[in-house]
Amino acid sequence: MKSVLKMALLALLVVSCNHKVEPADVANLNGYWEIEKVDLPEGDDKNFKINESYDFFAIKNNEGIRKKVMPQLDGTFIVNDTYEEVRVRFENDKAYLDYSTDFAKWSEELITLTDEELVVKNEEKKEYHYKRTGPINLTGNGEKIK
Repeated sequence: MKSVLKMALLALLVVSCNHKVEPADVANLNGYWEIEKVDLPEGDDKNFKINESYDFFAIKNNEGIRKKVMPQLDGTFIVNDTYEEVRVRFENDKAYLDYSTDFAKWSEELITLTDEELVVKNEEKKEYHYKRTGPINLTGNGEKIK
Protein backbone atom coordinates (compact mmCIF):
# COMPACT_ATOMS: atom_id res chain seq x y z
CA MET A 1 0.00 0.00 0.00
CA LYS A 2 2.82 2.39 0.87
CA SER A 3 4.52 1.74 -2.47
CA VAL A 4 1.31 2.54 -4.34
CA LEU A 5 0.99 5.82 -2.43
CA LYS A 6 4.64 6.68 -3.17
CA MET A 7 4.14 5.97 -6.88
CA ALA A 8 0.99 8.12 -6.95
CA LEU A 9 2.82 11.02 -5.29
CA LEU A 10 5.74 10.66 -7.69
CA ALA A 11 3.39 10.66 -10.68
CA LEU A 12 1.62 13.75 -9.34
CA LEU A 13 4.95 15.51 -8.88
CA VAL A 14 6.05 14.72 -12.44
CA VAL A 15 2.75 15.90 -13.92
CA SER A 16 2.71 19.10 -11.86
CA CYS A 17 6.27 20.00 -12.94
CA ASN A 18 5.35 19.97 -16.63
CA HIS A 19 4.46 23.49 -17.73
CA LYS A 20 1.94 23.56 -20.55
CA VAL A 21 2.89 26.23 -23.09
CA GLU A 22 0.07 28.75 -23.45
CA PRO A 23 -0.45 31.39 -26.18
CA ALA A 24 0.53 34.11 -23.69
CA ASP A 25 3.94 32.43 -23.26
CA VAL A 26 4.92 32.99 -26.91
CA ALA A 27 6.26 36.49 -26.14
CA ASN A 28 8.95 34.80 -24.01
CA LEU A 29 10.42 33.30 -27.18
CA ASN A 30 11.72 36.66 -28.43
CA GLY A 31 15.41 37.28 -27.89
CA TYR A 32 18.65 35.33 -27.68
CA TRP A 33 18.88 31.66 -26.61
CA GLU A 34 22.01 29.63 -25.90
CA ILE A 35 21.89 25.84 -26.09
CA GLU A 36 22.87 24.06 -22.87
CA LYS A 37 22.29 20.40 -23.69
CA VAL A 38 20.55 17.90 -25.92
CA ASP A 39 18.76 14.91 -24.39
CA LEU A 40 19.06 12.02 -26.82
CA PRO A 41 16.32 9.37 -27.03
CA GLU A 42 18.80 6.65 -26.02
CA GLY A 43 19.07 8.35 -22.62
CA ASP A 44 22.40 10.10 -23.22
CA ASP A 45 22.96 13.84 -22.88
CA LYS A 46 25.20 16.04 -24.98
CA ASN A 47 26.26 19.09 -22.93
CA PHE A 48 27.46 22.35 -24.48
CA LYS A 49 29.91 24.32 -22.36
CA ILE A 50 30.91 26.89 -25.00
CA ASN A 51 28.74 28.09 -27.88
CA GLU A 52 29.94 29.95 -30.92
CA SER A 53 26.41 30.90 -31.91
CA TYR A 54 23.06 31.71 -30.35
CA ASP A 55 19.54 31.35 -31.71
CA PHE A 56 17.72 34.67 -32.07
CA PHE A 57 13.91 34.67 -32.27
CA ALA A 58 11.71 37.58 -33.35
CA ILE A 59 8.03 36.53 -33.13
CA LYS A 60 4.90 38.70 -33.43
CA ASN A 61 1.34 37.38 -33.76
CA ASN A 62 2.71 33.80 -33.74
CA GLU A 63 4.88 34.43 -36.82
CA GLY A 64 8.46 35.54 -37.24
CA ILE A 65 12.02 34.36 -37.74
CA ARG A 66 14.83 32.41 -36.12
CA LYS A 67 18.40 33.14 -37.08
CA LYS A 68 21.84 32.12 -35.89
CA VAL A 69 23.99 34.94 -34.51
CA MET A 70 27.60 34.87 -33.34
CA PRO A 71 28.35 36.92 -30.21
CA GLN A 72 31.51 39.00 -30.19
CA LEU A 73 33.57 40.06 -27.18
CA ASP A 74 32.60 43.74 -27.63
CA GLY A 75 28.86 43.06 -27.21
CA THR A 76 28.00 42.99 -30.92
CA PHE A 77 26.85 40.07 -33.04
CA ILE A 78 27.94 38.78 -36.41
CA VAL A 79 24.81 38.09 -38.46
CA ASN A 80 24.06 37.22 -42.06
CA ASP A 81 20.93 37.22 -44.21
CA THR A 82 20.10 33.56 -43.52
CA TYR A 83 17.05 32.89 -41.38
CA GLU A 84 14.15 30.47 -40.95
CA GLU A 85 10.54 31.56 -41.00
CA VAL A 86 8.75 30.39 -37.85
CA ARG A 87 5.07 29.96 -37.04
CA VAL A 88 3.79 29.03 -33.61
CA ARG A 89 0.96 26.50 -33.79
CA PHE A 90 -1.30 25.21 -31.01
CA GLU A 91 -2.89 21.81 -31.59
CA ASN A 92 -4.32 19.13 -29.26
CA ASP A 93 -3.16 20.94 -26.08
CA LYS A 94 0.41 21.17 -27.41
CA ALA A 95 2.46 23.97 -28.94
CA TYR A 96 4.69 23.61 -31.99
CA LEU A 97 7.25 25.68 -33.85
CA ASP A 98 6.84 25.19 -37.60
CA TYR A 99 9.96 26.22 -39.53
CA SER A 100 10.36 26.81 -43.24
CA THR A 101 13.12 27.84 -45.61
CA ASP A 102 13.37 27.70 -49.38
CA PHE A 103 14.80 24.21 -48.98
CA ALA A 104 12.95 22.48 -46.11
CA LYS A 105 10.03 22.47 -43.67
CA TRP A 106 10.01 20.89 -40.21
CA SER A 107 8.38 21.17 -36.79
CA GLU A 108 9.46 21.01 -33.17
CA GLU A 109 7.22 20.59 -30.14
CA LEU A 110 7.52 23.33 -27.53
CA ILE A 111 7.93 21.44 -24.26
CA THR A 112 8.84 24.36 -21.97
CA LEU A 113 8.85 28.10 -22.58
CA THR A 114 9.47 30.58 -19.76
CA ASP A 115 11.36 33.86 -19.67
CA GLU A 116 14.58 31.94 -18.82
CA GLU A 117 14.14 28.43 -20.26
CA LEU A 118 13.27 26.95 -23.65
CA VAL A 119 12.94 23.23 -24.37
CA VAL A 120 11.92 21.86 -27.77
CA LYS A 121 11.62 18.29 -29.06
CA ASN A 122 12.17 17.39 -32.70
CA GLU A 123 10.72 14.52 -34.74
CA GLU A 124 13.70 12.33 -33.80
CA LYS A 125 12.69 12.71 -30.09
CA LYS A 126 15.78 14.78 -29.29
CA GLU A 127 15.12 17.45 -26.64
CA TYR A 128 17.05 20.69 -26.98
CA HIS A 129 17.46 22.70 -23.77
CA TYR A 130 18.24 26.43 -24.05
CA LYS A 131 18.83 29.22 -21.57
CA ARG A 132 18.16 32.90 -22.15
CA THR A 133 21.28 34.86 -22.94
CA GLY A 134 22.39 38.18 -24.35
CA PRO A 135 25.41 40.06 -25.60
CA ILE A 136 28.89 39.48 -24.20
CA ASN A 137 30.95 42.57 -23.39
CA LEU A 138 34.47 41.99 -22.15
CA THR A 139 35.91 45.23 -23.53
CA GLY A 140 33.40 47.88 -22.46
CA ASN A 141 34.74 48.76 -18.97
CA GLY A 142 31.33 47.91 -17.56
CA GLU A 143 29.50 50.36 -19.85
CA LYS A 144 26.02 49.40 -20.99
CA ILE A 145 25.70 47.89 -24.43
CA LYS A 146 23.39 49.71 -26.84
